[in-house]
Amino acid sequence: MTQDELDKLAFEKAPIGIVLTEQRVVRSCNATFASMVGYDKQEIVGQSFRMFYGSRQEFDDIRDVGLEPLRSKGLYTDERMVKCKSGAQIWCRFRAQALNKVNPLDQMILSFALISDSTDTASFTPRERQVIGHLSAGKTSKEIGHVLNISPRTVEDVRARLLKKLNVRNAAELLARLNHMPQ
Repeated sequence: MTQDELDKLAFEKAPIGIVLTEQRVVRSCNATFASMVGYDKQEIVGQSFRMFYGSRQEFDDIRDVGLEPLRSKGLYTDERMVKCKSGAQIWCRFRAQALNKVNPLDQMILSFALISDSTDTASFTPRERQVIGHLSAGKTSKEIGHVLNISPRTVEDVRARLLKKLNVRNAAELLARLNHMPQ
């Protein structure tokens, strides 16, 4: 096997999903990512990354969350829900590397490591997914409220709904449950 063939094989069979985007449009992805989200690669390449979010608002909001770290360090990481072709959601560890720190959305390399499939008993609203993402980043209700432009009390209401939905007692158990859902 030539070095080029080995490089292509490593990209395709990497144990994490890898995506190259330009202005939030998928330009390339590996077979692992396509499999994670339930699409054929041909269905993904050339499409807006919007297809992996529950709503336009969620898609727009998530862009803004990572822009400052991408501009300052060229890197951003979080945990997030990703919508699959079936409509199911998967919980992933997400990392982004901007190839141009001045305009991070120009070209980015993204990686997605599956933490767990969604539970069959829980379907999360866009707001619940936003709160989960910020909780996983260690933010308080006040900080989450500030970022989402909602009151800390509203964040607490969403958190309470999540605790009930997943039958857990606190945010730590909530995140542990999401991290250990069966795959």
